[in-house]
Amino acid sequence: QVQLVESGGGLVQAGGSLRLSCAGAGRTFSNFAMAWFRQAPGKEREFVAAITWTGANTGYEDSVKGRFTISRDNAKNTVYLQMNSLKPEDTAVYFCAADRTYERSWTPRRVYEYDYWGQGIQVTVSS
Repeated sequence: QVQLVESGGGLVQAGGSLRLSCAGAGRTFSNFAMAWFRQAPGKEREFVAAITWTGANTGYEDSVKGRFTISRDNAKNTVYLQMNSLKPEDTAVYFCAADRTYERSWTPRRVYEYDYWGQGIQVTVSS
């Protein structure tokens, strides 16, 4: 069974940090771009960050640039999201996702470009 499993979420005060992990199982994701999306209550799922299969290129949503860092360890089939200087508006369920296209050289940002999704993990930032 192919799975993406997120971990590392939780409750943190504004200004704090969290590191999310997303471990793949059932197949290798090392040849696919990976991304993080988030969804707040009553809002659509939105792009947060993505990384190409080699790790050479990354992309970020404007509001998280300079605060969040996406990285990957292909040997561990895992992608990470380091979140610093967290704000209450970062509160959401965070999802990791795997690109549907093999070895894409750029970082897609649309939900429909990803075909494997984790179950999501809650991140809550208190003010």
